[in-house]
Amino acid sequence: MLWHELTIHTTEEAVEMISNFLHEAGAGGVSIEESGTLNKKRDTTYGELYDVPLNDIPEGFAVIKGYFSEGTDMTALQAEVNPRIEELPDFGINVGEIRYETRTVDENDWATAWKQYFKPVRISERLTIKPTWEEYTPESPDEKIIELDPGMAFGTGTHPTTTLCLRTLEKVIQGGEEIIDVGTGSGILAIGAVHLGAKHVLALDLDPVAVTSAMENVELNKMQQQITVKESDLLSVLGSQDPALGVKLPVKIIVANILAEIILLFVDDVYNALESGGIYIVSGIWKNKEQVVHDALVASGFEVRAIEREEDWLAFEARKR
Repeated sequence: MLWHELTIHTTEEAVEMISNFLHEAGAGGVSIEESGTLNKKRDTTYGELYDVPLNDIPEGFAVIKGYFSEGTDMTALQAEVNPRIEELPDFGINVGEIRYETRTVDENDWATAWKQYFKPVRISERLTIKPTWEEYTPESPDEKIIELDPGMAFGTGTHPTTTLCLRTLEKVIQGGEEIIDVGTGSGILAIGAVHLGAKHVLALDLDPVAVTSAMENVELNKMQQQITVKESDLLSVLGSQDPALGVKLPVKIIVANILAEIILLFVDDVYNALESGGIYIVSGIWKNKEQVVHDALVASGFEVRAIEREEDWLAFEARKR
């Protein structure tokens, strides 16, 4: 089968928004390649191995590729996506000098070839992400394995925003907590939380594709009894005591790995969904949004306890006063 490949040259800061635009325009898959050279260092804290050579994308920039089925009018599609990208600077997102390229590729060029580069990755003291098609033996009894089949709709779980969330969850989970994961995506944070000792996780996402992906990964990890996946936002479950949710509000921990622009829309909702002293872990934040997110958390009544950083991304650990 042939596919149309739309390549967009942009910045790392704009990656998540533009990727979302491509998904909404009907992309069957999206790939992202960020800078691999200049001053960027590869993290080998937990013994990570990298099979892919460093690329020559300038620091701070990225290349996004969206794949569309044969017969798609690519001129019309680009005309649909471009105005949305051009609006991003109005929201404080630097997109750089956008450049587009198109070509036609065979399905095998993208649908499965990428799997050869996705290997087991140790991302914290206790957590390792393992693709379902790879063999891996834990190095110690304490090492927990997150089985993941991201498909083409989601990443491998090794993006800085995801690893920051997982490492913070590892730090704050004591055991027996009820947790809400807002914008669960592939379900990786919910799965990691259960491995770390959470009693139950309510995983929410507004995207039905994400809900399906999360359910599949929850089943892969045999955690159907510990994780409830629901197509919803946080506001819709506030005040609900439906036993089918698996958690009783307010909860001890909420984690959200979403864009800063979205995070700012529901800070008060998170505050209301947390018990006194509860922890809010929030990531998906580019460095230039640090102050505005910090101020929003404090304004809602949170105490910012820690800010973790990796590359140009960061995550907040905040406590409800």
